[in-house]
This record gives sequence, structure tokens and C-alpha cells, in this order.
Amino acid sequence: MAKAFQKIYTQITAITKATCSLKAEGVGNDELAMVNGKLAQVVKILGDEVTLQVFQGTEGIPTNAEVVFLGKSPSLKVSDQLAGRFFNAYGDPIDGGPAVEGKEVEIGGPSVNPVRRKQPSELIATGIAGIDLNNTLVSGQKIPFFADPDQPYNQVMANVALRAEADKIILGGMGLTNDDYLYFKNVFSNAGVLDHIVSFVNTTENPPVERLLIPDMALTAAEYFAVEKHEKVLVLLTDMTLYADALAIVSNRMDQIPSKDSMPGSLYSDLAKIYEKAVQFPEEIGGGSITIIAVTTLSGGDITHAIPDNTGYITEGQLYLRRDSEIGKVIVDPFRSLSRLKQLVAGKKTREDHPQVMNAAVRLYADAANAKTKKENGFDLTDYDLRCLDFARDYSREILAIDVNINTVQMLDIAWALFGKYFKPEEVNIKAALVEKYWPKA
Repeated sequence: MAKAFQKIYTQITAITKATCSLKAEGVGNDELAMVNGKLAQVVKILGDEVTLQVFQGTEGIPTNAEVVFLGKSPSLKVSDQLAGRFFNAYGDPIDGGPAVEGKEVEIGGPSVNPVRRKQPSELIATGIAGIDLNNTLVSGQKIPFFADPDQPYNQVMANVALRAEADKIILGGMGLTNDDYLYFKNVFSNAGVLDHIVSFVNTTENPPVERLLIPDMALTAAEYFAVEKHEKVLVLLTDMTLYADALAIVSNRMDQIPSKDSMPGSLYSDLAKIYEKAVQFPEEIGGGSITIIAVTTLSGGDITHAIPDNTGYITEGQLYLRRDSEIGKVIVDPFRSLSRLKQLVAGKKTREDHPQVMNAAVRLYADAANAKTKKENGFDLTDYDLRCLDFARDYSREILAIDVNINTVQMLDIAWALFGKYFKPEEVNIKAALVEKYWPKA
């Protein structure tokens, strides 16, 4: 019901499947409105012509529908009561629990001023050895998983949520199937970790446009725990491709000229405003942090598509999932994956031998790939080639596979064990002092 003094409009000038337009005054960008009982948000103001995106779609809305502007942007009530709960795109509970009491905060605010940031220097251990060994993550980093739609990326995200060394995990699920939603819910509940996980979920049964609210809801919750509670927060967003598709739905309905791959021309800035929320705060203002890991699904493995292409310019590396036919498991691909900040913590926040072990293992894995090519082309293999192939098979199974759950010390010990099993110290090309200290004793 409209409050006293709220302006009510009843003349819509244009309607598309996702938006409607009307003449109105005194309206702000991102302001919420009710259109014929459906929640909508201002997305464009041109003079007195206002365009609203209607989250549930415009079906059934007549041109004389009642439009009431609410005088505020989308918001979330933040408090410690968020922990352990599941919410929809509007921040309403969907787990049967009570409404959250707390301070109401508008979502989608600006990112942190660069002068208030600290260079990331804290380790974020995910518990997945294929990430922690070769592509170590740093608090305050932003990095995507690039994965084909048929790969188990949601399983990986759930595993990261269970194992990551963070105070709070914030999950933002966009376009999840009901099976995926229940999978996350059951995994978190059964593992007994719900008390430090907050989840915002949009499923395939919900309107696609609602997905546009999920990242901002998740990051508003993350900012509360990082800024107010000085906690180390890890934000998991899946799937950013579906988020970008929702952006395209709205922009196309507004007759904006599409850019590459039918994406809106604002795609870069739309993605950047999300990823740039990643931050490491200095100790003098609490030392909290927000780290973002996001899934970007690829269409036919096309890395040049506008979504992964723009993402790559914004983020600090990428993680690739690939099925290894040799072991029949999905691995974190050591060749295509990259964490541009790993040198800030590898060997500093992890054991001294980490950088040398990482480099040696990837080099030997590359030698195995060359040996495989020789074999496929009918060339004879040397004894070294055969040992590299055996090493690569064990390395994939015991380190790179996404189901390997070990800490950073264990992964380094396993790598040394594999070096000792297949090679001589001089073949591994690691500093003599480290070989003397860590090479497996016969």
C-alpha cells in the first residue's frame, strides 16, 4: 500500500518483456518502485522519462497500472544473524527461519578508496591442492574459475566453502538448478559449517533479472563482516555468465545497441564494480579482507567471448578446470591457470620450499606433455620421457585433482615424494640446500 505523500503514477508509455517506461519527477537512479504489485528498479532516467526493470517480468501489466516509487534503493539488513542463513535476491529468508534484525544498508555502494587499501599479503588456503600449490590465492584477490558448463564447478565451490581458511564464506548463487541449491544446502548442513556461511540464491525457477541483485547482496554482507567485524571473508559467485546474460536481457529490452556477443556496452564496468569490491584492509582499520572467487562458464570453451574476455582484464589471474583422461578426474589445469599474486605469499606465508617445488613440478609436468606428443606422433620415448609420464599421472591424481583435500605442508611433502620416486635430485633442478633438507630419505 502506498504511504502518504508518495506519488502514484498510472500512465505507462512503453512496455517490453523486462522493462516499462513512464514520465515521473523526483526519482533517483536505482530507486525501487512497485509496478502493479511487482518490484521494479530504476535503470535509466532521461529528462522526465524513467525506465524501470521489472524483476518478475512485465507480463500482465497494463498501461494504466499503478506505479509507486519507494524512495530507496535495494537494501539488506546486516548483523551477525546473517550467518548460517539462506536468502533470496531481495535478502528475504528462504530457509524457513525468522527475518534478520539489523542495520539496513543500501546494496551496490562504491568500492573502497585505493588509498585505504593494503597490498594483499595474507594466504587464503582453499584446501584444494591444485590451487594452493600452483596458483596460491591471497586475501583481497579477485579471481575467476573458467569452466565448461558440464564441469563440476559448483562442487568445487562447495569444497572451497568447506575447506577455505576464512572467517566467513558468502555464497552468491545465480541461476542455480534446484538440485544445485539443495546440494549446497545439504553439503553445508551435513558438514556442520553453516554457522560461518551466508548464502544468497537465485534459482532457475526465479526470474532471470533477479540475478542482478545477487552479487551486490553478497558483497554487502561481505563488507559488513570485513569492515564491522574485521574478518577474513571469502565471496563465492556462481555463475557470472548467467549474471551477464541477465544484464543483456535488460539492455536489449531497453533497445540499447549491443556490443560484442550481444552483451551490453557497459559489461566491463558492470563486472568491474563487482570484482573491485575485493580488498585487504590495513591493520590500523581492522585488517579485514574480501576475497572473490567467481565461476564464469564458457560456451564451447570460447575464451574470447565478451564475458571471459572482459573478466580477464579485471581479475588477477584465472583458474581452469579440465578433465584429465589419464586419471578420469577433473583437475585444476596447471598450464592455463594463473594467480598473479601468488608470489606475495608462496614461500613467505607457506613453507620455504614452496616456490621451488611449484616451479619444478610444473616443468616436469610440461616435459610429460612433450613426451605424450612424441608418443602420439610415433617417436621413441627415452627413459626420462617415460618417468615424466608416470610422474604426471601421479601428480594429477595426488595433487591436481579437485577432490584432493590436503593442507599446504602435505601437498609439498607429496610433491617431494613424487620427485624422489621418479627422478634424481639433479633432474629436478631445485636448490641444493632445499634438496638436502626435504629430499625423501631412502
